[in-house]
This record gives sequence, structure tokens and C-alpha cells, in this order.
Amino acid sequence: MHVRSPARSMGTSLAAAVVLLLLMRAADAEIRTTLILSDSRPLILFEQFGFERGGKATLSIRRSVWNLRPGSRRTAVDPSLMGFVLISGNQFPRINNESAYAAADPGDNGDGGAGYCVLTSEYALPVLRLSDVPPGGVTTTVTIDDPDEYAVLFSNCQDGVETDLPVGLRPLPTIYTAVSAVYFAFLAAWACACVRHRATAERIHAVMGALLLFKALKMACAAEDSWYVERTGTPHGWDVAFYVFGFFKGVLLFTVIILIGTGWSFLKPYLQEREKNVLMIVIPLQVIENLLLVVIGETGPTGQGWIVLNQVFLLVDVICCCAVFFPIIWSIRSMREASKTDGKAALNLQKLTLFKRFYLLVVGYLYFTRIIASAFLALLSYKYQWGVNVAVEAASFAFYLFVFYNFHPVEKNPYLYIGDAEEDDAAEREMDNEGGF
Repeated sequence: MHVRSPARSMGTSLAAAVVLLLLMRAADAEIRTTLILSDSRPLILFEQFGFERGGKATLSIRRSVWNLRPGSRRTAVDPSLMGFVLISGNQFPRINNESAYAAADPGDNGDGGAGYCVLTSEYALPVLRLSDVPPGGVTTTVTIDDPDEYAVLFSNCQDGVETDLPVGLRPLPTIYTAVSAVYFAFLAAWACACVRHRATAERIHAVMGALLLFKALKMACAAEDSWYVERTGTPHGWDVAFYVFGFFKGVLLFTVIILIGTGWSFLKPYLQEREKNVLMIVIPLQVIENLLLVVIGETGPTGQGWIVLNQVFLLVDVICCCAVFFPIIWSIRSMREASKTDGKAALNLQKLTLFKRFYLLVVGYLYFTRIIASAFLALLSYKYQWGVNVAVEAASFAFYLFVFYNFHPVEKNPYLYIGDAEEDDAAEREMDNEGGF
């Protein structure tokens, strides 16, 4: 059996000593005493009990106290929206249908869109509302007309769990917190690797470490942002930190891809003029892209020119994605040409293989996070929008893992170092690979 709780909750705490006397007959009954303390659940199942026709259910409340949850934006509690009901087993399917329709069309459920409330359902047998409980407590009895097994439920209809996140994004605080923890652990492992192999660590490895740091900080701020929005409706300044760290992460990500694509630091200590030009194009574009992201995120569809800004944002993003391919392609071509003249066939073969994989990975990563994710979002139900965030973060982590593993600081990296004994064996394979890619 499943009963949908209201879509939102005011988050009250109920402290009540409740005595449930569920009597079928005077000689055949069960007495239950239950203490409820600081419980904000919108639905609480107390007991299930079978009744014959004419059976009586007696409920006694000795004391009830409720308080607003810390941080709640509400100023008062409405006790008429909290109370006890009996629901028979035959009526649960009908209540399921009611709650499903209310969830699909929350603006047409008879209570101003506040969410489904089982207290007002025609299929539930009302017992007592807390607004009817005097200071000294109360005892009430209802007679059962239809024999069946009944469930005793306490319902809090003060709008379910208070949240300002769409239903499809409510898992985001937990998801972002987990992702942030993973990247902080990743950063710690990377720092240990750089310290352990500091003799072979290059400047590019420090830049890669900075990328991990800003990625972890961005996800931590995203978790705090969504957490505060869910509970208070405003990000409490965490959106500013999110945009700042997101800016540095975006610039560093494209910078790292370009620098690795050129072989800077671990293959050569300088950048050619054309490679510098690519950086000089991509970095300002990343500044523009992040500024557009802030404007789009803060204004929303009601802002003037919002659609145009989205189109400009996509155009800038596509230009950045295309620009990072050029250094990788140039490196692949130069390695192929060098292999014909410097006599280091095996080394260049290994480098070519690595850079081809890196090229394909960059293509796949950018294609998935820009195009596939958008298509995935269009196909998903609004309730599962968080699945796109999980998919994007999983793809991002796989991308980072491949790049950092293959370009980590280590002496005689198998991808970047080949001994002289292997040169002759690889010469013929290098000739076979000419014309490929």
C-alpha cells in the first residue's frame, strides 16, 4: 500500500502522548500507547486493526504541542491541518488515485495547490483534528460501519516537506555533496602522487591540481546552494561562490585540455605562437561564457533577451569546444612527421596512440555533456531531472580519471617513454600506421 504525502511540508514538530484504544468489542480489543517526539513526517502510520461491523475505535490524546522547525519561513501553525484518520484496506487504491492526480495537477486539488491532504479525502474516515484538542486532552470514539482492516494514520497537511526545489531536483544537495567529497579525495590523492614523484612533476601537474581544487569547491558550493534553496528559497550567497569557482574551473578545464594537447611541460617547455593564439582566444571566450551563465541563471526566462542570451551562450561554448581540438590535431601531425625523421619510431607510436585516445576522449566528453545530456533531459520525466546531473558528473569523473591517470607524474611514464631496445620492433608498426587517423 502506498499513500503519497503532500508535496511540501511546513516542518512542524509534534510531541504527543497518544493512547489508541482500538476496540472491536469490549472483550476483544488492543490498547496501544505511543509517544511521538519532534516528528515532522507528513504521514505517520500507527497501527492496523481489523474491525467487524459496529466495532468502535477510541483515540485519546493526553497532550499535544507543536513548534515551527528552525529556519521555517512560516510564522504560525494551523492545527486544523493536522489530525488522525482511519483508512480501510479497500479504500487505499482510491486514495492512491487521488494523490496521483493531485501530484500531476497540484493546482486543481481543491486547496489552492497546497498539495494532497488525506484529512480531506472522502475515502478516509476522520477521527480527530488537533484543532479540536483542548489543553487538558480529549478522547473520541468512532463507529465502524464497513467491516475491514483499518490503518490508523496521523496526517500533517502543512504542505508536506518544505522545499523550494522542483521535485526533479530535490536529490541534488546529496548528489553534489557526494561528488564534492569524491573530488576532494581525488585532489588529496593527486597531491600525494605529485609529492611522491616530485622529481618528475611538471608545471602542468600543478595546473591540473588547481583544476581539481576548483572543481571540488564548485561542487561543494553547488551542494550548499541547492540545500539552502530547498529549505529557505534563497541561496544565502552560495550562488556567488558557485559562480566564482565555476568560472575558474571552466577556464582551467579548457586550459588543461589545450596544454596537454600541445604537450606543454612534459613534452616541450614552450608553446608555439599558434598555440598561444588558441589560449588567447579560449580564455576570453570562457570569461564571456561564464558571465552569460550568471546572467541566464539569475534572470530566468522572464528576463528580456533571455532566449538570445542562451543562443549566444551556446555559440560561445561551441567555439571553445572546437578551438581545443586544434592543438591536439597539431600535436598528432607533428609526431607523425617527426617519426619519419628522428628514428624514434616506438616512442612516437606510443605518443600517437595516447594523443589519439585523448582526442577521442575530449570529443566524446564534450559531445556527451553538451548534446547527449540535453537530449537525455528532454526525454526524462520532470521527476527525474536529477538523473541528468548524475550522468554528467559520472562522465566528467571518467574524463578526469583518464586524463590524470595517463598524464600523472611518474618516472619513465610508459606512455611517454620507450627504451632503445623497443625502437626497432616498433619501426615496422609505425610504417603501417602511416596514413591512419
